[in-house]
Amino acid sequence: MAQSVWGYDSDNGPDRWHENYPMAKGDKQSPVEINSKEVQHDPSLGPWHASYDPGAAKAILNSGRTCRVVFDDTFDRSVLRGGPLTEAYRLRQLHLHWGSSDDHGSEHVIDGVKYAAELHMVHWNPKHGNFAGALKQPDGVAVVGIFLKVGKTPKPEMKRILTAIDNIKTKGKEAPFQHFDPSILFPKSRDYWTYHGSFTTPPCEECITWILLREPIEVSSDQMAKLRSLSKNGENDPVNPLVDNWRPPQPLKGRIVRASFK
Repeated sequence: MAQSVWGYDSDNGPDRWHENYPMAKGDKQSPVEINSKEVQHDPSLGPWHASYDPGAAKAILNSGRTCRVVFDDTFDRSVLRGGPLTEAYRLRQLHLHWGSSDDHGSEHVIDGVKYAAELHMVHWNPKHGNFAGALKQPDGVAVVGIFLKVGKTPKPEMKRILTAIDNIKTKGKEAPFQHFDPSILFPKSRDYWTYHGSFTTPPCEECITWILLREPIEVSSDQMAKLRSLSKNGENDPVNPLVDNWRPPQPLKGRIVRASFK
């Protein structure tokens, strides 16, 4: 397995990442399965707050492994604070993980339940100088995870991302994506679980404070099909649908998942 070609297929998928990225077998890996019975309610966990500047949104791209929206993070323009965090973290990008059908696709699993997709909003702690520096620190990155479930009343806010997908059908394509406030994607409830973990893609650095929102947002089955219409190949290659780009749950290894709610 060559260094640069990790993926989600049997020959280069999550089971083999550790061959080139030994951290993938670390003690604080993500995602995890959350079992309500083992979660500890922590009354000291306050609410989290996001203040995002819609003007910070820059572009949407197909990396061949996910669909990503990138934001300007050169200064404290769009920040996340509160909750388990002691500092303000800057929004850098958001991306999605999804399945090949509506009954799976999320990375975190809640009491055995898999959602159709999971949205990750990736923020970093500017006290570490830059994003690369933050990746080397246990408090370097904070990710807000939002579950997407298929339902009858889809959230209109997802439409903006899904409409743009037509412009980035194939790997390596990028399109401008401006004036977007990602806080419209948050569910009504601010309840969350939190734990210390890692990126769910190689090199799987263990630098993340996860803030996983309890309440999913709804998308339609058509909207999910739109995500699956992306190709993991370039435009001159045969279409190879980008699906099942999720990593299965990793062992907790003694970590405690805390909840902001009872």
